[in-house]
Amino acid sequence: MVKTAFLVLSGNAFSSFVLLLRNLLVARLMDVEDYGIAATFALSMAVVEMMSTFGLHQLIVQNEKGDDPDLQAGLQGFHLLRGVLSALALIALAHPIARFLGIDELAWAYQVLAVIPVLRGFIHFDVYRLSRAMNFGPLIASTLLPALVSTLLVWPTFLLLGDFRVMLVAYVVQWGGMTVASHLISQRKYRLVLDRGTMGLALRFGWPLLINNAFLLLVYQGEKLVVGRELGMVSLAILAMGFTLTLTPTLVIARSLQSFFLPQLSAAVEDRERFRHLSITALQFGMLGGLMLVVAVDLAGKPVVTFLLGTKYAALLPLLSFLAVLQSVRLFKVGCTTVALALGHTANAMIGNLFRVLSIPISWYVAATGGELLTILWIALLSEVIGYFVTLALALYRASISPRPMILPVILTVVMMVIVVFRDSLLPGHVVHPGWVGLGIVMLAGLIFATMGDLIAYYRNGTVSRWST
Repeated sequence: MVKTAFLVLSGNAFSSFVLLLRNLLVARLMDVEDYGIAATFALSMAVVEMMSTFGLHQLIVQNEKGDDPDLQAGLQGFHLLRGVLSALALIALAHPIARFLGIDELAWAYQVLAVIPVLRGFIHFDVYRLSRAMNFGPLIASTLLPALVSTLLVWPTFLLLGDFRVMLVAYVVQWGGMTVASHLISQRKYRLVLDRGTMGLALRFGWPLLINNAFLLLVYQGEKLVVGRELGMVSLAILAMGFTLTLTPTLVIARSLQSFFLPQLSAAVEDRERFRHLSITALQFGMLGGLMLVVAVDLAGKPVVTFLLGTKYAALLPLLSFLAVLQSVRLFKVGCTTVALALGHTANAMIGNLFRVLSIPISWYVAATGGELLTILWIALLSEVIGYFVTLALALYRASISPRPMILPVILTVVMMVIVVFRDSLLPGHVVHPGWVGLGIVMLAGLIFATMGDLIAYYRNGTVSRWST
């Protein structure tokens, strides 16, 4: 169990580290405004991808017939169809996106990105299917190797092009390489089928995820759109870099949690006590991951950013710990949505993200009336906290699980987050040395971990549940 968990976490971590290194290298090479433009490429991709994603890779893991070759061929056919439709949508939206951001002359760049959904549409689903049996090697390899190649090409591409076009090349190489790798390491022959029954199954499973992905578009990119339009490309670059630095480890832990626990939870649904234990373990693992993120950023974030990016991003330093708390709450929700997903309840994530979506108009008003980035982030954090408690309550209710094992960890976590966010006003540096405050935060995180009985028992037991293949 420990070996498998380490493989998943280390594989996702190294892939994300490589992509983070790529973004840092690009940010170091370009001026801040050019990096802001490059950040809008990821934003425009998200507009299309998140609006056309049905969770097909999750369906093939969660469904009891996920090992059926015909189901896999049907999902692959449907995946290609949505890739083509996404590409057409991106071509159509290129000019409106560029016009909205005030960079009309760069609409062609967004149209170039339309090749990526088509390339992704040909991904071989074997890399997802094999994870049903806790075999994560193919999925990790198909993600890591293309990311590494695209990063290695940044420097020579910059020497050739010298501006934001470096990111266009990097995205195409990364996603095209992932498709190629998925075919090279697959076990089954690749087949495409457009089957009405499979598409109906995918739509029934995926429509709440589709809506949730539209919500995620606003959650991940909403503040960026608002800041880019109202405060300019420099402010957008600061916010985008802050999200990159704190969201990268968040996504590592989130992907690892869902990849590791979804097959186990899905296979244990009929075993009442086993499912309860795994559910609480997944919830506590998500919380522990968020605590680790906050501690790491609070202790090392400022010196690391200064060392990597110099003084160009000095405005980001006061926001780092706040951004870490914001992302940690999002990470807490992943355990909740994974438990619900194992039961086939795909709407939990959508409901949890609704509150963040509803906060976007408020953030826009604040930005348009002269508000600061920190105020916008406060609005985001409060909406995320509400979303977490709603998502947690729904997961426990739908799984018929007592909330008792989560009460003490949640209370102590809230205390820790309050200390981190308000440390300068509650514990000013001239009264309490920052080193002592940091030590106190670490000790509190350790105390919270000690209250996570199911997670500790799961580690000591060392066994996993899995689908038979």
